[in-house]
Amino acid sequence: MDRSSDNAVGYLVSSYPAVSNTFIMREVRGLREAGATVSTYSIRRAPPEQVRSDVDLDEFDSTEFLLPVAAATLLWVHLRYLVRHPGAYLGTLAKALKWAPGGPRSVLWQAFYFAEAVLLFDSCRRRGLHRVHAHFANVASDVAWLAAELGRAVAPGDDWGWSFTMHGPTEFFATQRFNLRRKVEAAGTVLCISEFCRSQLMMLVDSEHWTKLHVAHCGVDPVLFSPRERVEEGDGACVVLSVGRLAPVKGQIVLVEAVAQLAARGLPVRLRLVGDGPSRERLEQLVSELGLGEAVEFLGAVGQDRLPDLFRQADVFCLPSFAEGVPVVLMEAMATAVPVVASPVGGIPELVDDGVSGILVPPGRADLLADALARLVASPELRRTLGAEGRKVVEAEFDIRECVTRVGELLGILDPQAKGQGT
Repeated sequence: MDRSSDNAVGYLVSSYPAVSNTFIMREVRGLREAGATVSTYSIRRAPPEQVRSDVDLDEFDSTEFLLPVAAATLLWVHLRYLVRHPGAYLGTLAKALKWAPGGPRSVLWQAFYFAEAVLLFDSCRRRGLHRVHAHFANVASDVAWLAAELGRAVAPGDDWGWSFTMHGPTEFFATQRFNLRRKVEAAGTVLCISEFCRSQLMMLVDSEHWTKLHVAHCGVDPVLFSPRERVEEGDGACVVLSVGRLAPVKGQIVLVEAVAQLAARGLPVRLRLVGDGPSRERLEQLVSELGLGEAVEFLGAVGQDRLPDLFRQADVFCLPSFAEGVPVVLMEAMATAVPVVASPVGGIPELVDDGVSGILVPPGRADLLADALARLVASPELRRTLGAEGRKVVEAEFDIRECVTRVGELLGILDPQAKGQGT
């Protein structure tokens, strides 16, 4: 067995690497640079369209995927533990079924999670890992939880434990389906990406569990996302950038409607939408209906290596979401000194101070969004002021190096006394 040190942890994500979770990759690589040993696991093999940059490919090659798995391999691993550790195996399976949040279908899914958890535990045991950290309170947390339970039953002397990072907001809309209360109660540590996120979990569990809830921000690299002088478009149009999955929750339809109102006022604006998703066809149809033509560009999903330049080519960044955690794309825009317009939902007000480091607009109000954008279009000075203040916020509170240090200390894989060594 390859025995790892006490600063080792297995990171589990439902799909890794992926364009939508680059912030996890930054955290993983930052922890490694700081001296921790991080082995990455993914429930499913990442699809090719999610692996776009050289860094993505590097992480893909070093990640162990639980699925798909050959039937013979799955059967062999399970039979081995059933024969060698029948009490631990059957006891953990019984717990998995007992903890189902409700209904026959959830019981079936718990059986699937148990099957994956045995694979994860077997790999972790071979690597000498006895801690697993999951990102998101989804299937990754279910599998990490059950793997830790099996670990405690099979090898109680290894001090098995698990933790997870709570992002939201999806899980907050279906706390029972995600078994959120029990996960918080079972985990040793829960990292919350914002004070708002932490407060939502505090509502779910008894106060005795509050001490395990810690705020640990995601972060960005202010050096990578450094500002530079903006080169104006040839037609003098103000470029509004929006990055995110094209989905109803992100509010891009409201943004397109706001751009149409700006066009009706005679204000030269070009909207660039980066991302893909289920709303794309409707958005393209809406652009046509509103006669916006070339005023709206659909750039599709892009690799993270292209994002810094896209931010530097923008005059304004806009994210009019209906629900959010603390969007990393907002941090990236602010780090690049691009003024941001966003909705005051979830943890966004903890990042953007309205009128100081950005502008906050009530969600769903295309008219108010148009007014906010119009202010920025009309005032290069306001854009510079808000952009500069936004970068200061990121440098002070969301620098990836500081954020990674806090995560590592809370997970017990970085020594607080060694802060700054290796970063």
